[in-house]
Amino acid sequence: MYGPGRQLERSGNCWAEEHECSIACQGSVASAQAHRSPLHMPWMRVVRQSKFRHVFGQAVKNDQCYDDIRVSRVTWDSSFCAVNPRFVAIIIEASGGGAFLVLPLHKTGRIDKSYPTVCGHTGPVLDIDWCPHNDQVIASGSEDCTVMVWQIPENGLTLSLTEPVVVLEGHSKRVGIVAWHPTARNVLLSAGCDNAIIIWNVGTGEALINLDDMHSDMIYNVSWNRNGSLICTASKDKKVRVIDPRKQEIVAEKEKAHEGARPMRAIFLADGNVFTTGFSRMSERQLALWNPKNMQEPIALHEMDTSNGVLLPFYDPDTSIIYLCGKGDSSIRYFEITDESPYVHYLNTFSSKEPQRGMGYMPKRGLDVNKCEIARFFKLHERKCEPIIMTVPRKSDLFQDDLYPDTAGPEAALEAEEWFEGKNADPILISLKHGYIPGKNRDLKVVKKNILDSKPTANKKCDLINVPKKTTDVASVQNEAKLDEILKEIKSIKDTICNQDERISKLEQQMAKIAA
Repeated sequence: MYGPGRQLERSGNCWAEEHECSIACQGSVASAQAHRSPLHMPWMRVVRQSKFRHVFGQAVKNDQCYDDIRVSRVTWDSSFCAVNPRFVAIIIEASGGGAFLVLPLHKTGRIDKSYPTVCGHTGPVLDIDWCPHNDQVIASGSEDCTVMVWQIPENGLTLSLTEPVVVLEGHSKRVGIVAWHPTARNVLLSAGCDNAIIIWNVGTGEALINLDDMHSDMIYNVSWNRNGSLICTASKDKKVRVIDPRKQEIVAEKEKAHEGARPMRAIFLADGNVFTTGFSRMSERQLALWNPKNMQEPIALHEMDTSNGVLLPFYDPDTSIIYLCGKGDSSIRYFEITDESPYVHYLNTFSSKEPQRGMGYMPKRGLDVNKCEIARFFKLHERKCEPIIMTVPRKSDLFQDDLYPDTAGPEAALEAEEWFEGKNADPILISLKHGYIPGKNRDLKVVKKNILDSKPTANKKCDLINVPKKTTDVASVQNEAKLDEILKEIKSIKDTICNQDERISKLEQQMAKIAA
């Protein structure tokens, strides 16, 4: 029925025994569901050579968790958490609007209820995403139909942040997805329950591409490909689409990629293939691999178990490992994608006692290469965030270059204008041999264009010809003078703020001494 990719039998006891043994070695307790699921997955029994075969997960100690956080209860299948090498951001419960926490990574332990939040939305926040080219810039989408882009201070928040750098308004219903372009600076994608995808130039606050007629039903997720030339989407109409956003055309499409009614996910892999998770007609969770050039049949299609939770895929392009985290599950399964059958190779399962409400995934440059750490997750419980570290056991203390090929760095390969004009570029890679030291990020500046001034180019030329030169010179001198005046005032205000900050920190030190 599903073509050559379907590989199903109903035996698998030897795999189950081996699976139980590996879980016991991990020192973690699997749920009854996790033990039952391998019987649906005989393709996992094959023992093959792989340097990632012994990857194991370990939760950090309690004092390294982030405690007493009211994780959002909103009914939306996003990860609720975003991480980069500086900060962890978590969507939280908030009265009278939407908010999320932004914590420096070292700020572990109990988080005070009065800790400042990012709280400019008037409705619950549904999705957040850190900019890959600036570790202090984060985008948020909300039920209030807006997208907001925020600049976080270098050392984290000391006061609640209510004013975003820019508000992006264009959706008519709630915005459930935000995703930054992987290689072009200041290019942001948003998708809403109005079934529209908008691609913004954040540097000017403009919506430059609006794909509002491609989806007939709710969009579950959107994923950029490696160089950001294409996007793939999974939708409630059970279709997976591959779209060229600049040409505004559907490049490939698969109807009923998964036949079940529950939500699907689709992500691009580094080689251009598409990986999907979804449900069968019998409500069994499935994963599949597709070639966009021929989507008639999947390259591989496998059934996993009968749990209800939507499978959120997290992909590492450097190692070709996919981690599947089910919402409401208490386990993370991981697989290696190769070009040899069965193409999706099971590696192992990390299991714990508590179900996960959401999950954050650290970019490769934020990992500890000295400990052979190949992934770090930030698991959301009901009231806390727990980091989980995935490592490959190695005896040597030397840098393991087979585990850490050059990875995507924070430098943008293109400016927004270049990408909108049609240019493509792969990510600029960096070596992790000597670890990654975050550099100083430049401030996000938004220069909004005046719509009233934007006349057709033909008219502009005519205007320039007809305007006497003297008038133009006088106007430009006046503008320069006004600009200088504004810049001086901005500098004066900034100096005042710096002085006030210094004064506040001195007073806080005095208070601490008195309290001690």
